Amino acid sequence: MSRVRMGVSFALCLVAAVGVAQTQTTTQAIRGDVVAINGANLQVKSTTGPTVAITLSDKVRVNARIPAKLDAITQGIYVGTTATPLPDGTLLASEVHIFPETLRGSGEGHRPMDTVAGSTMTNATVASVTGNDAKTRGTTTNATVATVAGAEHGRTMRLTYKDGEKTVILPDNVPVVLTEPGDGSMLVPGAHVIVYAARQTDGTLIAERISVGKDGSVPPI
Repeated sequence: MSRVRMGVSFALCLVAAVGVAQTQTTTQAIRGDVVAINGANLQVKSTTGPTVAITLSDKVRVNARIPAKLDAITQGIYVGTTATPLPDGTLLASEVHIFPETLRGSGEGHRPMDTVAGSTMTNATVASVTGNDAKTRGTTTNATVATVAGAEHGRTMRLTYKDGEKTVILPDNVPVVLTEPGDGSMLVPGAHVIVYAARQTDGTLIAERISVGKDGSVPPI
């Protein structure tokens, strides 16, 4: 191959690499309250202080989160729970999300949680719930509940997912939230939201999905 042809090939490869780098984006979670919305332009006062400008994508998904009681966790449902690891390998829940059937299987599995250091997120099916007591740290687990039983110091649920399972301790005061489909009409000033947005190479944020606290409620995470 001639030097000219080699140079052209290298230049084309460089252009392709730059193009890939320019199209790469990162997704981040923005928690806060809606300040204003104008068409596809959303402004959120974040819990960290600044007001953030976000653009709603054409395919943005909106979910509503509603406070629920611990008794709502029953065998066979699909849940997500944030928890911390205990010395015996079990997890201590700090919150539980109950998903509708339409979202069964979403994010199934167990993984570190990027928003809370030392915690994990697990999406799975609840296999059973029995009595237990425990202390300290946390992870997040999404699963389907298989069985539930009362306990003096809380409850323990066994979550199953593809290729694994986790045992999660449920304190009596653990926040429980129902998740249901929502729509853009919920994005009103004052609504508490968690916006999952992709930052573009020009610095703008494009919302991919949004969780809204229904009727003024504040989701635990």
